[in-house]
Amino acid sequence: MNFDCLKTDNSARLSRLYLRNIIDLPAFMPVGTQGIVKALLPGMLNDIGYNLMLSNTYHLYLRPGVDVIEALGGLHKFGNFNGSILTDSGGFQVFSLSDLRKVTPEGVRFKSHIDGSYHFFTPEKVLDLQFRFKSDIAMVLDECPAYSLEKSFVDKSLNITLNWARRSALVEKPDTSAVFGIVQGGIFEDLRKKSALEIASMNFDGIAIGGLSVGESPQEMYDTVASVIQYLPKDKPRYAMGVGRPEDIVRLVGYGIDMFDCVMPTRNARNGYLFTDFGNINIKNAAYAKDESPIDEHCNCYTCKSFSRAFLRHLYKAKELSFYTLATIHNLTYYYNLMHLIQQAIMDNRFGEFSKSFLEKRRYGDS
Repeated sequence: MNFDCLKTDNSARLSRLYLRNIIDLPAFMPVGTQGIVKALLPGMLNDIGYNLMLSNTYHLYLRPGVDVIEALGGLHKFGNFNGSILTDSGGFQVFSLSDLRKVTPEGVRFKSHIDGSYHFFTPEKVLDLQFRFKSDIAMVLDECPAYSLEKSFVDKSLNITLNWARRSALVEKPDTSAVFGIVQGGIFEDLRKKSALEIASMNFDGIAIGGLSVGESPQEMYDTVASVIQYLPKDKPRYAMGVGRPEDIVRLVGYGIDMFDCVMPTRNARNGYLFTDFGNINIKNAAYAKDESPIDEHCNCYTCKSFSRAFLRHLYKAKELSFYTLATIHNLTYYYNLMHLIQQAIMDNRFGEFSKSFLEKRRYGDS
């Protein structure tokens, strides 16, 4: 993996990431938990313009299993995705989905949410799984503490995460995979500083900020990122894990974040919430029953060029599966276009102006 920062506009960065594809940054990664983005075929993702997506180590490890994926040539070939893939470590899922888990300095033992079987993740095993998937970017194992926990617990959790990171940094990686470290520490500035300085001192290819969008307020998120970013190296990509509100993406790009992922555009699509610059449209509303206009007349996606709000509302009400595909195409196109506009604004030295205008328009709210 190579990373080049091409231009900065104050703290916002226009960069390029060289994996099996060239990735222009800032970039949003659609979430393909099971190796594919829900409701889309891989070619549809490519047609929108995406050449980087995120898949989930926890879910793929439990089903279909690393042996199956490895035997069939790795995750890209298995899922027929013509792009690069970042796999998260599965740590967040272990802590959020497993009803029985035990964290030790060695690793974490957990119970499968699928069949109740028991498994054990160590930092070394998690990276080995991702290398066997042939992931382009592998994430280290970390513990993501809940937002409301006391500082003493977060401190203890952080020490475990840092120990796991030290062990991960010693793992020999294949030439085809990059490894990113993860900064934790909750909303506590001193713990975040401690984590950022230590993770930055390790020889990771990129650095993620974890523990965001887990219940904290938007301002707490912004303050956390602002407190961390100053300690991160400028010659490596920076990734805000799980951040997906358009407003948050624009604000965090302004702090110097390069990469984002979230289920928000795809999950919201399946629930009838469609993104525009002027807020989200709730297609379930009766006001759209006879509305001949597209979701967004300025959008260039297949959905907006082909169908009215009235027809989309009909599909949703009729529970037609095609609605999920059409809505997902639109929402992911919205996110792709947003990232392109951000990139262009940085290139033209007008990111501050763009950010102010964008956030003002989004304040009109949902309909």
